[in-house]
Amino acid sequence: MEILSFEDALALAGEKRHLMLGNGFSVAVRPDIFRYGSLFGKANFTQFPEVTKTFKNIASEDFEEAVQALESAALVLPGFMEDAQLVSDRMKECATKIKHVLVETIAGQHPARPGDLTNQQYESCIQFLKNFRDKPGDGRIFTLNYDILLYWVLMHGMEEKKIAFDDGFRTDTDHADAEYVVWDDSAHQQNVYYLHGALHLFDGGHELQKYSWKRTDIALIDQTREAIRKNFFPLFVAEGTSHKKLEKIYHHGYLSKGLRSLGAINHSLFLHGVSLSVNDEHLVKIIVKNTKLTKIFVSLYGSPDTQNNRATIAAALSTSQKRDSKHPLEVHFYDSETANVWGMTRRCPA
Repeated sequence: MEILSFEDALALAGEKRHLMLGNGFSVAVRPDIFRYGSLFGKANFTQFPEVTKTFKNIASEDFEEAVQALESAALVLPGFMEDAQLVSDRMKECATKIKHVLVETIAGQHPARPGDLTNQQYESCIQFLKNFRDKPGDGRIFTLNYDILLYWVLMHGMEEKKIAFDDGFRTDTDHADAEYVVWDDSAHQQNVYYLHGALHLFDGGHELQKYSWKRTDIALIDQTREAIRKNFFPLFVAEGTSHKKLEKIYHHGYLSKGLRSLGAINHSLFLHGVSLSVNDEHLVKIIVKNTKLTKIFVSLYGSPDTQNNRATIAAALSTSQKRDSKHPLEVHFYDSETANVWGMTRRCPA
């Protein structure tokens, strides 16, 4: 199996190409923060000792795996025990707590200021993104990450007039002086989508709000931390299974539009730092169903023979096999290090 360089992958993809970012994008620049193991080590489950035991019993530090284990157990337990409702309810409560702690931990450990990234890192990442957003009307950018690193880079690039983007948020016409902007579901030029929510997006009930530094002079991460302190949580899709993720996405206008957009793109899609795990199955189904998408390019971190890469390769090839013969889907793999996303030698884990 051939592993392409990023440049060769771009040439093979053609001019119309789109990008999906996974956790590897963020891990590559701050592994001390965004790896699940790093997050778990900083998470506080003091009041929920059952949660700590759950992680130990499933032998994993993956928050989504723990949520899935608890939610599945809560579903089947009543069939094996009489009067199991109290235990089942406690499991559901613990699963919810894990989701909240995930948000709290990411917000608490997140780099505090855009200046925590170097100019070299910004410039390198902008150059990487420009392969998909070099001019208005180009490809779309999708991200599965909750952090605001991508937002920082895009804002930096826009201020420097080096990249154009539209995330669909506008001034609230009814509250022009509000400290936030709101999502306009009729924003036809939108080309950046947070498919699983993000730290700076908050559900205001009748509207989706995006916190803004320019309107408050308060750093985004500080605004998020203050909101969480008041028990007001960002829009996150942290459900334990792909089915549960899809369920939440379809019940929210912003999230569901992101999936529809993914289902409408054409030509080529780059999956950078995306592992294509079982929890990504809802995304795989969209890719399979979208027959206008003819090629996908999947990044690999390190040797293709590692356990993680073998799983990613198998999942990607399986995606292609789910297409009918009239609408084939080419699958290619590229070395994430050659994309030089952050101007560093460290590779981007899938």
